[in-house]
Amino acid sequence: LSPGTLGAGRWEGILFLPAPGARFGPPDWRISGAERAEGRGLSKAPSLPSLGLSQSLSPAPPKPVCRIRSNQHHAHDTGVLEHPRAPDYDRSQWLNEKFKLGLDFPNLPYLIDGTHKITQSNAILRYIARKHNLCGETEEEKILVDILENQLMDSRMEMVRLCFDPNFEKLKPKYLEELPEKLKLYSQFLGKRPWFTGDKITFVDFLAYDVLDMRRIVEPGCLDAFPNLKDFISRFEGLKKISAYMKSSRFHRGLLFGTTATWNST
Repeated sequence: LSPGTLGAGRWEGILFLPAPGARFGPPDWRISGAERAEGRGLSKAPSLPSLGLSQSLSPAPPKPVCRIRSNQHHAHDTGVLEHPRAPDYDRSQWLNEKFKLGLDFPNLPYLIDGTHKITQSNAILRYIARKHNLCGETEEEKILVDILENQLMDSRMEMVRLCFDPNFEKLKPKYLEELPEKLKLYSQFLGKRPWFTGDKITFVDFLAYDVLDMRRIVEPGCLDAFPNLKDFISRFEGLKKISAYMKSSRFHRGLLFGTTATWNST
């Protein structure tokens, strides 16, 4: 999910996972949660929470924008998210609530799941992943998850710095020149596995899809030399709920950044 789906501007997520009867954020941010998690090998799937989104109010470069795409794909595949709705640009929606939520480090995004109150994108992502057993099962898989999560973060931030740089057009040729070698490392890491850490999908596959998809938007043919990466992309997009979401009117491909970006801004 690109920020274009949510509306123009710079976006971070506010994730609400409340216990029954818990208070949500500002009015109309509540989104209905699904009741079933498909394909997880569960005899009885847990009742899944609701999720909401908010516009980023921070003046800093929107680092989490890419992560929201990952979280949105993640949310759709696990059944957490159905129909996102976004608030307007009124800063008071966040500022009026910021210090009333009991957050240790008040910030966007945040997640509230019953008594658990969490900030920081990586912490939120891992919390949701643990609830759905998407962090790897063996120690080897968990090590690969940790390595890839941080490597993908480096790749993501490299592109963010490029796309927000006023000298984007001058810097782009060098970036594209170096891109094949960097993609080669991901191709070698994936190897013949269906997913990046093994036979079962983990949350880093959502991050990997996001990073690779962003590269396709910058340079459409960049994955042509790496058949296994292209197969991975097709495999991910073929997931039942991801496929349905990408065919829906809620999905908009191509918009990555907010208005302050030099390239691909809303």
